[in-house]
Amino acid sequence: MASIKPSVPKGTRDFSPTEMARRNFIFDTIKSVFRKYGYQQIETPSMENLSTLTGKYGDEGDKLIFKILNSGDFWDDAKNKKLKNENFEYNAKNLTPIISEKALRYDLTVPFARYVVMHQNEITFPFKRFQVQPVWRADRPQKGRYREFYQCDADVVGSDSLLNEAEFVMIYDEALSKLGLKDFTIKINNRKILSGLAEIIDKSDSIIDLTVAIDKLDKIGLDGVIKELMERGFTEADIEKIKPVILLQGSNSEKLYSLRKALDKSKIGLKGCDEIETVLNYVTISQLQTANLELDITLARGLNYYTGAIFEVKTNEVAMGSIGGGGRYDDLTGMFGLKGLTGVGISFGADRIYDVMEELSLFPATTSQSTQLLICCFDKEGEIFALPILRELRRQEINVELYPAGAKLKKQLDYANSKNIPFIIIIGSEEIESGLLTLKDMETGVQAKRTIEQIFMSFNPNR
Repeated sequence: MASIKPSVPKGTRDFSPTEMARRNFIFDTIKSVFRKYGYQQIETPSMENLSTLTGKYGDEGDKLIFKILNSGDFWDDAKNKKLKNENFEYNAKNLTPIISEKALRYDLTVPFARYVVMHQNEITFPFKRFQVQPVWRADRPQKGRYREFYQCDADVVGSDSLLNEAEFVMIYDEALSKLGLKDFTIKINNRKILSGLAEIIDKSDSIIDLTVAIDKLDKIGLDGVIKELMERGFTEADIEKIKPVILLQGSNSEKLYSLRKALDKSKIGLKGCDEIETVLNYVTISQLQTANLELDITLARGLNYYTGAIFEVKTNEVAMGSIGGGGRYDDLTGMFGLKGLTGVGISFGADRIYDVMEELSLFPATTSQSTQLLICCFDKEGEIFALPILRELRRQEINVELYPAGAKLKKQLDYANSKNIPFIIIIGSEEIESGLLTLKDMETGVQAKRTIEQIFMSFNPNR
């Protein structure tokens, strides 16, 4: 058999033990904060029925769904279709339903909507759930963009209380602070404010064009935004009304004051201002640990999807895109027939957070440690002597390994260093005879004789 060069599909990755330890540190930290705020974990299958996913992400999104071929001779089904209907054409649109009935999930939101509808009689509303699972997209792989990646989502459905939005701000603040980030901004806006901005220039039907342009302010500057708006049919008079709003400066309260004046003839715009003010007041009372909370009128984020508050999180410590985002939506489950169930959700960008933490050296040294103690023996007699000690250490919930007898001590020490094991026990004939084991601190090099009981106590002082 010819040898095959091992490889992974483009856009996917292997993760080493060190990388997994660091990724789990991120996931576990975020999960602990979700749980603290009353969110419960669910999981949905890696694959969904293709009909569940298609039509939910737009034409471009549908093209990025990884489809799974049906088992068996699916081509016979296609030929039978042609025999029954001579006008049947062999093209992607016609063949896909025949050869593929399932697909890998594209995100966690649509499967969550499907879950809520299927389990609505078992769920107590408001329903607060979180998911940390991989998703797949047939995208073009490039730096920072993968075909398989993890999403960390939290949503609450069945509640229109703005306390939920405020708590998501607090969740971002607490989780990212726990991960070691010291300077990050949570940007907030409201879809209703953007709708009001379109309304005051009588361009409600062009809200997408308006927001797509102003969302680029930090990338192309004011002149670039004006040029794009003009190309999209906005007049100079329109732009003169828009400019003071998108260039608002000052504190959040000062921006809100100016917004109310600019949107005084837009009922929906003023409602958006009220909602933002309520969220800001909740957050002020709750008190942020680290984050800067900024009202940003140019923030749009998937305008077709969101209907109320919009969030985006950016670190100010390194050059990086957003590391989180989300917002409120009015009809998450309507696509599956359950109308009127409002919700709000956020997501953490785990891969980008990983890159930020790595660049800032924020991972604790202990995240790469899985083993706390290594027992090293010179011979089989030492190995037999070590087994009861090994058993008792593990009963004490201490992560410990026994290196198989026969290897030179240097090799055993190299193994401990390669795994960042902080302590080793050395067992030779002298240790067996005296009952005093040699305990060595691998960082300082200091070693001392200890009884088995003393070693137990040092690793479990509450014993």
